[in-house]
Amino acid sequence: MKTIAARITGKVQGVSYRAWTRGEAMARGLNGWVRNEADGSVRAVFSGSEDMVDEMADLLYEGPPAARVDGLEMQKAKPPEEIGFGILG
Repeated sequence: MKTIAARITGKVQGVSYRAWTRGEAMARGLNGWVRNEADGSVRAVFSGSEDMVDEMADLLYEGPPAARVDGLEMQKAKPPEEIGFGILG
């Protein structure tokens, strides 16, 4: 089991980045959440098998077609308390 927290910067709001992230995470059986931040970035937490979390981390650089990812910061995190993957606020 592996859990990471990610902060994605660039053109990542208003381009369906959260919905895309949720779909990709659910397809990999990951738990966690994704949300927009006031500074224009997106934050997310992913928890699941090491292989699937690593695969998701690689995908974050791509994002949906309309997105442009300029930066990605990741760090280890505590697993989320809830099962499933949600879009927050």
